[in-house]
Amino acid sequence: MSVEVITTISPTTEEPILTRNGISTEELEQIPDIATQAYKAWRTTKLADRQIIIKKALKILADRQDELANELTVQMGRPIAYTAKEVATAVKRSEYLLKISDDVLQDTPGEEEKGFKRFIRKVPVGPVLIIFAWNYPYLILVNALIPALLAGNSVILKPSPQTPTVAEQVGRAFQEAGLPDGVIQYFHSGSPTIIESIVRNPKIALVCFTGSVAGGLAVQSAASDRVVNVCLELGGKDPAYVRGDVDIAWAAEEIVDGAVFNSGQSCCSIERVYVDEKIHDQFVEAIQKVLKGYKLGDPLDKATHLGPVVSKRSKETIEAHIQDALDKGAENLTPDNETFKDLPPKGNFVVPTLLTKVDHTMKVMKDETFGPVIPVMKVKSDEEAVELMNDSEFGLTASIWTKDTDKGYELCEQVEAGTVFVNRCDFPSPDLAWTGWKNSGKGQTLSKYGFDQFVKLKSYHLKDYPK
Repeated sequence: MSVEVITTISPTTEEPILTRNGISTEELEQIPDIATQAYKAWRTTKLADRQIIIKKALKILADRQDELANELTVQMGRPIAYTAKEVATAVKRSEYLLKISDDVLQDTPGEEEKGFKRFIRKVPVGPVLIIFAWNYPYLILVNALIPALLAGNSVILKPSPQTPTVAEQVGRAFQEAGLPDGVIQYFHSGSPTIIESIVRNPKIALVCFTGSVAGGLAVQSAASDRVVNVCLELGGKDPAYVRGDVDIAWAAEEIVDGAVFNSGQSCCSIERVYVDEKIHDQFVEAIQKVLKGYKLGDPLDKATHLGPVVSKRSKETIEAHIQDALDKGAENLTPDNETFKDLPPKGNFVVPTLLTKVDHTMKVMKDETFGPVIPVMKVKSDEEAVELMNDSEFGLTASIWTKDTDKGYELCEQVEAGTVFVNRCDFPSPDLAWTGWKNSGKGQTLSKYGFDQFVKLKSYHLKDYPK
């Protein structure tokens, strides 16, 4: 039987760079069976022994970070100056989850009573399917993979067709670290039908999906005919509010980085900026000054700040959002920059674009753009800023920039988002829950609560034998 052939297209050259065979029908049926058998043994492995294997695997990944970084740059286009940092951060994040796992996974004692012993145990759920995206593949993956393994589950990985080697590299590292066969498996596919089929398999005990809202809803729909948890990390339209008391030059540097790093291809990148009207013009000038120092170009050049976006389709969507805004009265104030003019002849390059005179009738302020666009809108007050920040179907993160941190905290209380920042953005901290509100998702990863979905509670109620 023929199988799907999946081709990875370079965002930089628009040429094919990798092919992988998809999964056959027979393999699709076997993978959950293998995961179930592996789970039965892995769940009985002591937590200390699981931790040892995971530590070894993380060391292997850390030692190979330059190799992995080069693969990321070639496959998804992030400049080589930054890709090794993703691997290092993924390892560091995993080490935090390792550190807290003893406390998080220990039994919870019940109330003491003579003649009785009662406690709650956290037991693994079973085979976990992890479907993860291309934009930060190592970081996204470890959010689910590490707590899943620590809790005693087996895992099945489905990487993005854009970054297929991530699952392969992780699988290889864990195999070399001594992980028993079958505890980690992976398969390649670009077929919604294949994904739907494995999600529906009754042996899959949990589905973790990171990607688009449409993709998440499709996974949730496929799982709807049985009782199974589905954790979704979806899109964002994350706002920033710049109050009039900030150091303007500093805030501009931070906002630009939060908006265009990774070419804006982050679920928690800044996608809309509200600025106190008193400093609006100065702030826009400061943004222009920062953008003049950015280099757009070849991602394999260590001097490059911004590479291409991931695909031609993404480029078209971003440019359509920009054009929609301009058609409705926005102004393009992107500064002159030689690297913005002299773009490579091939590749999905998008100029980091500064827009003003924007409003909420425009796609660039309502729909997820997922690109290097900085739309800046004037506001008259804190109240107006908060109202606009909350005027969104999304609620992943939001940031407030102010010297008055007490006021920033007060405003955070009113903002509808899973993570709120003051004077920072675009930083999932491993000790805090990473969770989306509204259409940004459901469930959570990271922190002690990031283990919750990978366990089920089992209550033990033991009574002494009456004599």
